[in-house]
Parts: sequence; C-alpha cells; structure tokens
Amino acid sequence: MPATVESGSAVKNSLFNPSGWRSLLIFTVLALTCIAGFSSRLFAVIRFESIIHEFDPWFNYRSTAYMVKHGFYNFLNWFDERAWYPLGRIVGGTVYPGLMVTSGSIHYVLSLLNIHVHIRDICVFLAPIFSGLTALSTYFLTKELWTPGAGLFAASFICIVPGYISRSVAGSYDNEGIAIFALMFTYYLWVKSVKTGSLFWAASTALSYFYMVSAWGGYVFIINLIPLHVFVLLVLGRYSARLYTAYSTFYILGTILSMQIPFVGFQPVRTSEHMAAAGVFALINAVALLKFLQSYMTKAEFRHFVLIGSSVAAGTVFVAVVGLTYAGIIAPWSGRFYSLWDTGYAKIHIPIIASVSEHQPTTWFSFFFDLHILAAVFPVGIWYCIKNINDERVFIVLYAVSATYFAGVMVRLMLTLTPVVCVLSAIGFSQLFELYLRDDESDKNKESGVDSEDENSDEHNHKMYDKVCGFIFHEYFFFLRQPGKLRKMKHEKLKDGTGGGAAGSLGVNLRSIVVVAMLMMLMMFAVHCTWVTSNAYSSPSIVLATYSNEGSRYILDDFREAYFWLSQNTAEDATIMSWWDYGYQIAGMGNRTTLVDNNTWNNSHIALVGKAMSSNESAAYDIMMNLGVDYVLVIFGGAIGYSGDDINKFLWMVRIAEGEHPKDIREADYFTERGEFRIDAEGSPTLLNCLMYKLSYYKFAEMPGDYRSPRGYDRTRNAVIGNPDISLTYLEEAYTTEHWLVRIYRFVLVLNFLSTLSLTVVENYFSVKKEEDFNRPEILRSDVQLKLPRVSSKKVSLGYATMKRKKGSIKNRPVVVKGKRPAVRTVKA
Repeated sequence: MPATVESGSAVKNSLFNPSGWRSLLIFTVLALTCIAGFSSRLFAVIRFESIIHEFDPWFNYRSTAYMVKHGFYNFLNWFDERAWYPLGRIVGGTVYPGLMVTSGSIHYVLSLLNIHVHIRDICVFLAPIFSGLTALSTYFLTKELWTPGAGLFAASFICIVPGYISRSVAGSYDNEGIAIFALMFTYYLWVKSVKTGSLFWAASTALSYFYMVSAWGGYVFIINLIPLHVFVLLVLGRYSARLYTAYSTFYILGTILSMQIPFVGFQPVRTSEHMAAAGVFALINAVALLKFLQSYMTKAEFRHFVLIGSSVAAGTVFVAVVGLTYAGIIAPWSGRFYSLWDTGYAKIHIPIIASVSEHQPTTWFSFFFDLHILAAVFPVGIWYCIKNINDERVFIVLYAVSATYFAGVMVRLMLTLTPVVCVLSAIGFSQLFELYLRDDESDKNKESGVDSEDENSDEHNHKMYDKVCGFIFHEYFFFLRQPGKLRKMKHEKLKDGTGGGAAGSLGVNLRSIVVVAMLMMLMMFAVHCTWVTSNAYSSPSIVLATYSNEGSRYILDDFREAYFWLSQNTAEDATIMSWWDYGYQIAGMGNRTTLVDNNTWNNSHIALVGKAMSSNESAAYDIMMNLGVDYVLVIFGGAIGYSGDDINKFLWMVRIAEGEHPKDIREADYFTERGEFRIDAEGSPTLLNCLMYKLSYYKFAEMPGDYRSPRGYDRTRNAVIGNPDISLTYLEEAYTTEHWLVRIYRFVLVLNFLSTLSLTVVENYFSVKKEEDFNRPEILRSDVQLKLPRVSSKKVSLGYATMKRKKGSIKNRPVVVKGKRPAVRTVKA
C-alpha cells in the first residue's frame, strides 16, 4: 500500500511539474511548426502535379538522376556532351554536389528499406522536408542567443515567411533549399562553440560548414561573417581561450574539408574572398602569443614589443598579399564581388550578371512583401541584443547589419536576410509578450522573496494545473523564462519595467488591448504568408495558369508541349540554339544538345548566340553553320501577353553580344532616333530585320486575332508589329505550340550547294560537325527550286575564350580536298 501511494504521488508530481509541461509545449509547438512548414509548400503539387520548377532545378534533377543511375564516382567524372556544344561540360568539377548527394542518399536509404520512391518525387519534396530542419536549427540558435520562448517564435516565423518559402516550395529543387538549413545550423554550432570553448562543438561547426560548402556558393558569407565576428570581439577586448579554441579549430578543419569539394579546390587559400578568414586566423594567434608573453615582460617592454611587432607584421602581410596577387597566386576580387559594392558595375562590365532579374537591387515593396510585419519588428530585437550585449549577441548583430546591406544590393540575397530577421523579430515579440503577460501574483511573490516555482504544496500544484489547462498561452511564456535569475532590487525593477513601473503600472484592460493587437498582427502575418505562398511562389514557370472572369482556371502547357515535340520529332543528336535561360529545360525535358545554358561559364559562347539573334538572317546563317545548329527555339509571348519572352530580353542579348563583338553589334542601332525601343512601324530598321524579331513575329500577322484588336497586335508590348511581311531564307518553321508561346525553327542547309560556297565556310562548318552528325536529308539538285543568295566567306569571329578552347584536333574529322567534292555523306534522319 505505501508503494502504491508513493507511485501515485510520483505520477502526480510529474504531471504537475512545470518543467515537464514546458518540454511538452516546446515539442508540440516545434512539431506543429514542421508540419505547417511542409504543408504550406505543397500548393504547386496540389494545383498542378509533382513536377520540377524553374530553370536551374532541371539541371539539378538531371544530374541527380545520372548519379543515382551511374554512381557517385561516375558522376564526378561525368562529361556532359549535351551542354555547351561543341565544348561540352565537366559536370563533376563545376557543380556543388551536396544537393545531389543528399537526394541520392535519401533514395538509397529508402531502397534499403524496400520503400520504392522515384528519384523525381524525392527531388520535388526535398525542400519542404528541409524547411522543418531549418525551423529546428533556427529554434536552437535563438535559444542560445535568448530564451526558448523566443526560439519557438523564430521557428514559427521561418517556417512560413515568404522570404524563405520562395526558394523552398515543392518542386523548387535548388541548392538554396538545403543551404539555408546548413547556414543556420552552422551558425548555431558556432555560437555554441564560442559559449563553451569546446573542441567538439568547434569540430561540429567545421563539419556543418563542409556540408554548406558542398551545397551552395553562398558559403562565402559564412567564411567571412565568422572571421568578422572574431575580429570585432578582439577589437572590443573580448578575447578568451574559448574564442581561440573555437575559431582555430573551425578554420583549420573547415578549410581542409572545404578543399575536398572539386568545384572549390584550392580557392580557400588562393582567392581574395577567403583571405579575411586567413588574416583573422593569423591575428588571433598573434593575440594569443601576446597574451602569453605579457606575463613575462614589464609594461614598457611589452608596449615596445607590441608597437614594433605589429608594425612589422602589418607590413609583411601587406607586401605578401600584394606580391602574391601580382604574381597570380592569389586571385583578385571577382566581378560578382565588385557588383555587391557597386550596383552599376555589372551592367557596365558584366552584363550577363545584370541581365538576371534576381541580381537587381531590392525595392522597399520586396522587403514588405517577403517579410511583412517582421521588417518593422526586427530592429527591436537588434536593440535588445545591443542593450544586453555578450559574445554571441555580437555575432547576431553583425549578421543582421551585413545581411541587410547585401539584401538591399541584390534581391536574391533576401534569402540570407530572412533567417536573421526571424530570429531578431522573435526576440522582440518574446520580450513584448513576456512584459505584458507577466503574472501579477508571481511578481508579488518575487517581491516578498517567495519563488512560486519552488512551491510543492498541493494547492500550488492545483493552481498550476488550472493555469496550464485554461491559460496555456499565458503560462507558455511564464514557463519559458530563463531560470536562475537573481532577484532585483526595487530601483532595478522600476528601471526595467518589472514591479511597479512600465507594464506593472498598466491596468489589465490596457495589457489586454496590447496583447490582442499583437495577436492580430501575427494573424495578419500568417494570412499574408499563406496568400503570398499560394499566389506568388507556387506557380511553376514551365506550366502557366490563367483565370477567366468566372474564376475558372485555364492551363497553358506550351513549354512541356514544345520540349516533348523536340524529344519525339528530332534526331537524338540534334543541336538546339536558344537563349541561355532555356538550356537546362531543353536538356532536362527535351533531352537534346544545347549551345548555352544557365551555367553561364563561357561569356564568349553566350555572346556568339546573342550576336546570331541580334544580326540579320544572312549574318546569323554564318554563325549557325559554324556552331552546327539544327534547330532554333524562341519564346514569344505577344499572342497571350506573356511578359517573360525573348523580345523583352532582347536588349540583354544585344548588350552581351556588344561586349564581345563591338564592331558588329551596337546597342544604339536597335533604338529609334528618339531613343525608344519599339517593335511597331516606327521601330529601328536594324531591330525589324534581326533574326530574333523575324523568328518571333513570323506569320504572326496571319494569326486570327481578337475582334477588339487588329491583326499583328502584340499584347505584351501593346503595339502592332512594324514588319508583318516576314520571309525566311535559311530557316523554316518546324513547330509552334498551341498558344504561340514556344516557336521552333529548322535550320535549312542544301548539301548540293556546298560546292558553290567558299572553302573557308565549308571548313568552318566541318570543323564543328562530324560526318555522322548530320540530321538533314540530302536534297538532289533536280529537286531544288530555291536559289540561295551568296554567302559571305568571311570567317565568323569568335571570342577569345571560345577560340582558346577550340584549339586541338577533332577525331575522325573529314578531309576536304581542294578542287574536289567530298563523297556523299550519310545524314541524320
């Protein structure tokens, strides 16, 4: 009987133990957060289907499928012949493999458990799954910086905030989907290692940093922010053995591990972006040496030693860095780095970077659109951190300041700002609710020296049970306050608002009004996040949807229709010329060879395609024959009002081409005398006769139009085209999708007329295409009725980078004997 009473008492105490309820609440909130984060990212799958979105994800999916089929080591050595024809691409040495390895590992584990899931479904749902892990890592980071209550707020914010959800919806199979988790987890481990000085946490930080390096090029932000944190702590006089242990371990292990990624290689020790980390490593070791020598010297000797030593060290480092940079051992700052400090640099010097919409400066509307109320609250969190500064809070303040600047320079970097905004906003809301939900009875107990949490009477336990059941939200903040704080004196309570000041002097009604207002703001934030996710970030770019006046939805599936046609009606080795935006999709869905794609590693090759699109048909013919083009694909939105078509991107093609071929292409030629870019009758003659204009508007004037608009009316540019009678000589229309969104043209080459062309043109053609690579049917001389105009014998000028890579010999190259026609060649079907 006594044993039964004791067991019943133990069960009762465990049920009424505040620590147990606190753990249960934390677990419940985190579980609901992960579920909400996963569910809110499924709009695209529910509305459309389980498909890969955008452009880059298609290459990632194709690479993952290749790795799953052929193995990891074959993936690292994979030479992709379907990309950047005729140059090709070494995939294993030009990608961050973390995304592919993560998906492949999940697929492998599920296969071991006899759970058969297609690799595509794993790729589609990977980002929503990692959103839950991101929420957990954000909770742990905020808990280390402030309190568990603030951590739950931060986890709840980041799971639904649009700034992060834009890159992690289902189907968005991109590096950022897992990189934000790696970013926040690395920062959590770094803060933990600084607080404890433990080798274990420092080594764990290096391992997490290694995963981040393998996943995303944004790892440079980590390897510069952590050294900045250490440097500021040294300047503030906050050096400690904990800091030395944490940073030295992290830098050594992290640098060695990051160099194991083939794409990174020796960059951590040979590029200027990584030199700050090396400099801080040398500095902290110098400070440690000075601390050691200080105990063996007098003050005068130590001051003299520091003065001479610092001068010599600074001069040596400066001369070494300048000398190594001049010698080419250390690479100078890249153009992407300069574009972060000068927003106009990329447009002048690297137009291909400026042409990407993600690289444009961020507007104020974007801040509110992606962050909502958090944009106004997170400065409050910065203020609280500065007011109660310590080593780890210096880090979060530096993170907030630097991320805010970079997010203002480039809209894509809003992704790195969003996590710190969630953390600091959580601190602000946590402090506010803790202030206005403080229990009056507990305040009185504290003033009388009685701690209500230490009472063990049945009466107190009954009260606690009632509070948990009836006022969970209220007691949630009460339980999550940091334990172990010393009681404050009366004047301290009056100063910080506890006791009789601030909220203590406010009535219950005013407290309730403030709390209800804050809850309404949070509800509006949740509604805004759901609306933005549903309407702005859950529409795959390859499947478009429009709504009628009655609200019914109409699907425009032209992209997949065109790529399916390519895969079914062209030869397997056909080469497609398009703008680089669509290279990954053509290779991923159409399974055809492309000239350029979204990797954009060879500006000269892209400029050559831009030159072909910007030139007239005769000049473009020479370029296409040199590059071995079989088909040309253009995106045209004038029929349905799609604003992301090639005509709207055309000026960037001109600018990129002008950068490599300034003598042939000039941007001013495509504007009117008044400086207008027009596609109507008043447009520039150069524009109205260029290849891109012809391919976009070919037979467009013959298309039956709306009774409200004339024929040839472009709904995107709101104008009637200026050149309705377009004829093509070297290209013929092969396929146009249902809504005229994608247009494909076949490159026409009459083989029997090769003998009339100059030897230079023939050699240029055969130097790119091998004999067995032709896919055009032979046309007999008797069947030919069209007389081709004279083709210029001038060799197409290639950029320096392209010419440099074209050197060498080609296997099985056909020999052309001067004065004799080559034998009849087999052609591709």
